Amino acid sequence: MAICPKRKTSKARRDKRRSNVWKIEAPALVKCDKCGEYKLSHRVCKSCGYYNGREVLKKEA
Repeated sequence: MAICPKRKTSKARRDKRRSNVWKIEAPALVKCDKCGEYKLSHRVCKSCGYYNGREVLKKEA
């Protein structure tokens, strides 16, 4: 026994579901002022350990 839709799905409802509104986006990356590596904004740089012009994490060269 097959289950059939009771009503036709309208084009508006179908297209709303297929729209790009709900799709996930890649995080915005910014360049570190100190070393130039890409990092997430408002986060400590993983490569040099600097945040907002100050050394937060000690990194060994």
